[in-house]
Amino acid sequence: MSAITSPPLSARDQATASASTPDTGPYRWLGWLLAVVAVFTVVTAVRSHQVDIPFRDPGGRIFLSRIALSLALLIVLSLLDAAMRVGRRNWTVRNTAAMLQSRWPADRVLVAVGGLLTYHFAYACYRNLKSWVAFNGGHDDRLLSLDRNLFFGHSPAVLLHDLFGRQVAPHVIGVIYESFSVIVPISFVAALVFADRIRDGFVFLSSAIWVWILGVASYYLIPTLGPFASAPKEFAGLDPTSITATQAKYMAERAQLLDHPAAADSFASISAFVSLHVGFTFMILLMLRYYGFTWAVRVMYVYLLAVMVSTVYLGWHFVIDIPGGLLVAYLAVRLGRLTTYPHGRGSP
Repeated sequence: MSAITSPPLSARDQATASASTPDTGPYRWLGWLLAVVAVFTVVTAVRSHQVDIPFRDPGGRIFLSRIALSLALLIVLSLLDAAMRVGRRNWTVRNTAAMLQSRWPADRVLVAVGGLLTYHFAYACYRNLKSWVAFNGGHDDRLLSLDRNLFFGHSPAVLLHDLFGRQVAPHVIGVIYESFSVIVPISFVAALVFADRIRDGFVFLSSAIWVWILGVASYYLIPTLGPFASAPKEFAGLDPTSITATQAKYMAERAQLLDHPAAADSFASISAFVSLHVGFTFMILLMLRYYGFTWAVRVMYVYLLAVMVSTVYLGWHFVIDIPGGLLVAYLAVRLGRLTTYPHGRGSP
């Protein structure tokens, strides 16, 4: 853990970096990230040829809509960052505009937008590769058996149902699980905006890309659907929620892909091993430690625990998927730092 998070960026360090290291080119270090994504693209293209299915973005939901959201967040968070740096006492429209102009010269804007495009393209590759896992055999029975062996013959999901209940808890826990889709897009855009040097923000962005790369590799290593699909009786007693509808939708989409792979809208969204809800959340926690936000780390530990519980309670993942997700996050942050700072943090 110390190898990932040391040394943190304290407020004083950030101020010093901002004053002594202008956030301008050269940006040769971006070449490493582009090379990683290029290789990932080739892997996606090879797999596309194998399954004879083209690269897809149904309705623009994966790439186009997400990049639009990221650009909107970039504008909003940049305005917030400028206002915070000016301070309440000195706040005026002119001062905020001047701070915004100082923080965002043309080259930083281009690098940030280019980074977001790169991230979302890598994510689209991940989603396509994840969809095509449907053509591989599954190992759900083995992981179900492992779960029961770990809990002395009991299903960990059923134990959580007995502990938290089956009527109100599914709705509360469902909200926790779905909050992930809000936290993720804010997190990597915020890293680019609030980091004094955009290169430090790219450590987060690179780590996030590595989460998706390592995560989809795990799907191919041990392809599974998850307990809700392989042991549906264990979840039949839960009060229906939006999660229940989503799970049914994902199974129907997978069936359509298997039955009609040539259909333009055939696209699967389900894989269990490992839990990338856990993985990405832990990656955020590690990056908060890296940036030196100690108070936020404490909050993220609580949220991480809640995500771990929710992913098993709702049947999305097996228990073994949780340490798998933690390992993916650990490796992703190591690789993210190496990608952005191949010669160490002090490299130019």
